[in-house]
Amino acid sequence: MLLGTWNLENLYRPGGKFGPKDKAAYEAKLASLAATINVLNPSVLGVQEVGDPEALADLAELLDGTWHTTLSEHADERGIRVGFLTSLPVFAVADENRFPAPLRAVQTGDSGRPADRAGRGVLAVTVSTRAFFFDVAVCHLKSKLLSYGDGRFQPRDEGERARFGAYALYRRAAEATLVRSVANRLLKGDGREHDVVVLGDLNDEVSAATTQLLLGPPGSEIGTPGFDHPDKGDAQRLWNVAPLIPAEQRYSRIHAGRRELIDHVLASRSLLHMVTEAGTGVPGTTATALPSVGDEDPAERRNAPGSDHAPVWIRIER
Repeated sequence: MLLGTWNLENLYRPGGKFGPKDKAAYEAKLASLAATINVLNPSVLGVQEVGDPEALADLAELLDGTWHTTLSEHADERGIRVGFLTSLPVFAVADENRFPAPLRAVQTGDSGRPADRAGRGVLAVTVSTRAFFFDVAVCHLKSKLLSYGDGRFQPRDEGERARFGAYALYRRAAEATLVRSVANRLLKGDGREHDVVVLGDLNDEVSAATTQLLLGPPGSEIGTPGFDHPDKGDAQRLWNVAPLIPAEQRYSRIHAGRRELIDHVLASRSLLHMVTEAGTGVPGTTATALPSVGDEDPAERRNAPGSDHAPVWIRIER
């Protein structure tokens, strides 16, 4: 089976502040997304940027076969949230947005109250197959795109840019801590015995400090000498499958002309043994055509079909 994550980019029904301006643009977006998902044919797809729950239901109706939708109840100020599209039965086991104690609230701007919760909830489900059960969490961490509190996406000066860059980093790190807290519970003390996957748009690359927070104890990463030498840290580790993705596919977004892998799949040791393949886009392609995006208002792409992200996926066999 194939498990994946995909930021659907501004999935709203038409007519609102952030969605497509008309029905034609909306239908073009749904058709583009559905075509990719039908080729991908995932059993579990973690999704981000679902603005209207009804829009995800509209998308599911265009897919081949029977699909289930599961959404977080915790949306951000634009109404976007994470969720799942699955062809397998699932039941939710966690939907959280509050930072775990004793982590304190973090500053998010020059003024206003500190944030004590994530912008979008972290949703976890148990997936049931004929052969086994496994747990999957999906998340969407704070973007590196900076907004300055009054609708601006450009700073007044470089001091303001630096401050708001720090605020975004504080929040993304706190949100990563929340995701790791949820993952800890899913691992049930030993990821060598429990099958766990964490999916999501982490809004940063493999080596970023916030991404690394999710991995657990250092060591044993794929491609390092320690990988083939299990140790006691394996019970708590999550492995980023990025090194298994062919180098020419190892990106999920293009920012200012630069390829970035900011969408990730992490697996516990027991599930990692089942991974036979990893990639981006759709299987069988060598590279994914994506638009290059910059630091502009996300609403500027409200009428664009498809998504500015590529799916990231793994194939597993038990």
